[in-house]
Amino acid sequence: MSRTREFEELRPLLFSIAYRILGSVSEAEDAVQESWLRYDAATSHPASPKAFLAAAVTRLSIDMLRSARVRREQYVGAWLPEPLACDPYDDPERAAELADSVSMAALLLLERLSPLERAVFVLREVFAFDFAEIASAVERSEAACRQLAARARRHMSDGRPRFDTDRQERERLAARFFDALHDGDVAALRHMLTADIQLSWDAGGNAPQWARPVVGVHNVARVLATTVPQFVRIGGHVESSRINGQPGAIARDRGGKVVGTIALDILGGQVQAIRMIVNPDKLGHLGPVADVWQVVRDTYGAGRRP
Repeated sequence: MSRTREFEELRPLLFSIAYRILGSVSEAEDAVQESWLRYDAATSHPASPKAFLAAAVTRLSIDMLRSARVRREQYVGAWLPEPLACDPYDDPERAAELADSVSMAALLLLERLSPLERAVFVLREVFAFDFAEIASAVERSEAACRQLAARARRHMSDGRPRFDTDRQERERLAARFFDALHDGDVAALRHMLTADIQLSWDAGGNAPQWARPVVGVHNVARVLATTVPQFVRIGGHVESSRINGQPGAIARDRGGKVVGTIALDILGGQVQAIRMIVNPDKLGHLGPVADVWQVVRDTYGAGRRP
């Protein structure tokens, strides 16, 4: 088999590893492309293409994450991972587990870990690499990797996100939620939100944003019911889509350009967190991006914001 074909068969796995380490679609794609360059330039054919490429993409992702951490400290407003509409690593037997591991909640929890801990955790806990493979990938001893994995599990255990196990029920609730959102039905929205619901909004200084998250069922329901219907009235639409493996939606303007994404965390038959991303720098991989400032002017009138 040619190196190109070997690489293409492994590309979905490599991207999925890199994205979970980095929380960025664009950076994950860069890491995957660079891993191909290293593979193609190798003077001898690796005994295990999977091991070689997984190690390459992991090391690249660790280095990129260290640089990204500095930039995130200077980020304007709340930082959320770049939204992922489809995880290319398709393993039907582990579909639910893989979807939960790429959720916004899981990726934000991974931010607690050091880059090395994060890489070891992803390789071991998500993709079930053995410690010999992990040690080779991160250039540490097996004993050190076992310690890193144990430390990462401790950091993750208390806050590990929980979701309803019935995925079809999640989808049904999400459908009702977006219907109520479209109609501005405050009563219906309140019924579907937990008392301590939190609405987070990532604009990165490139779009209108709230100074802090909106918290509480009454506040969140009111904000949603007064913003989305007005957006719909000017021709915008909110189309259901899985975002980071969870029920969500992509908002588009009247011309079909991407305005933002909405991701829902659902537990106990209610929405426990809503995460919106409207930073245009994080949306380009989903398609042509709208001028969000123009959308706001069209929705609310000149000089006004939501």
